[in-house]
Amino acid sequence: MEFQKNLLEYISQSLLTTNETISIVESVTSGCLQVAFSQMPDASLFYKGGMTAYMLAEKVRLLNVDQEEAEECDCVSENIAQTMALQAAKLFQSDWSIATTGYCTPTKKSDYKIFAYFSFSYKGEIVLTKKLELHHKTQALNAQLYYTEFILGCFKSEMNRLLILQ
Repeated sequence: MEFQKNLLEYISQSLLTTNETISIVESVTSGCLQVAFSQMPDASLFYKGGMTAYMLAEKVRLLNVDQEEAEECDCVSENIAQTMALQAAKLFQSDWSIATTGYCTPTKKSDYKIFAYFSFSYKGEIVLTKKLELHHKTQALNAQLYYTEFILGCFKSEMNRLLILQ
């Protein structure tokens, strides 16, 4: 698995410059974001860690996701992604966190669509949540890799936006 080297270096340098940390919690990307962050230069200085919580029961148990809400939406919604991001930041005591949830294959529960929600938290607040939709014939691994690259690009943009505002 290879990611854009300049993007990884930029994110790494930005986190090192601001002396901030990040954690990841994934479902649909199933560890791809964790792989990307582990490949960044000096990752051990800012990347606190991550987890993949794939099953609904584990999201409820580990990430304080509301079980009733999770059952209603198959654990795939904007609010679920936000809850996961906030909880990851708490668990790892990180400045930033990224969470993903969604589908990489079409299922009856997804109305045979492929989509994901991702959310970024920064210092205990949600700063960005988006839904990303892909063509229903996208292969599962390609969907996971596309989600990962797209999320990394959005993360770079969000860091830039917040740095400009400070």
